Amino acid sequence: MRYQGTVYRPPSEAGSLIIQATLACPHNRCGFCSMYKDRSFRVRPHQEVVEDLDLALEAFGPHGVRTIFLADGNSAVLSTSKLVEIGDAASQRFPSLERITLYGSAQYLVKKSQEEWRRIAQAGITRIHSGLESGDAVTLAEIEKGVSPEEAIEAYRHVKGAGIELSTYLMVGVAGVERWREHALGSARVLSEAPPDFVRLRTFVPSVGTPWHERWLEGRLTLLSPYEALRETRLLIENLKGPTQLLSDHVSNFLDLQGRLPDQRDALLAEIDDALDWPRTAFRPPSSRLVGARL
Repeated sequence: MRYQGTVYRPPSEAGSLIIQATLACPHNRCGFCSMYKDRSFRVRPHQEVVEDLDLALEAFGPHGVRTIFLADGNSAVLSTSKLVEIGDAASQRFPSLERITLYGSAQYLVKKSQEEWRRIAQAGITRIHSGLESGDAVTLAEIEKGVSPEEAIEAYRHVKGAGIELSTYLMVGVAGVERWREHALGSARVLSEAPPDFVRLRTFVPSVGTPWHERWLEGRLTLLSPYEALRETRLLIENLKGPTQLLSDHVSNFLDLQGRLPDQRDALLAEIDDALDWPRTAFRPPSSRLVGARL
């Protein structure tokens, strides 16, 4: 395949064909994020996207692709007509295609009407990966996410109402020890008022060169220990109403948690309580030792 720059995708898309529909990220200001800093956002010409689909068809055959992820960051900004054209072109080439997914931040999801999202879903683009990161208003403002908790709720309800699956990402520890409680409770509120299909946990590890890395170096952000991260996660789960599927499918996390809320809440809390009694050596290395590592 033809890729420009480093390509990022959600872990759950490991088996997907990755097609770059856009390059870089139109927001590209999140204080914790080091991705796409070396390039500017632009939309790839439709013909290039189709050519990449044809290359994949030659390589894998018509039944060799079941899922496609449209990189880069926030391909949800593409016009409705472009997304429909891409979806139609992919479906024509791969009759066994089950879904097409993309990244979409809350601030961009409301720029299309529900009817537009329904058209996009009918073209096969049926899941959006969206980084909420936090439901705490102070934290969202400080990391420059570009959205408030209320705006995130509106956006998530908007796309869910159009029949789009929603996979949201929450960053454990991004508010540090300083605001762990506000972060957990605020996130539980947002995700309860606009329940996504999936809540995926990521534990914050500073990325070198980012504002949030500088904040940690300056002593204005205290990284969570395994026990503090579990305490924050416990408070989130206690207050997260659902219905949703909670997953911690990432190497950054201290504990692998998977369960349906609210049905499996007690089992998830019991797992956390058990892990709180583990010795420190049972967990991955401290987050401070992972700074600069490729996670």
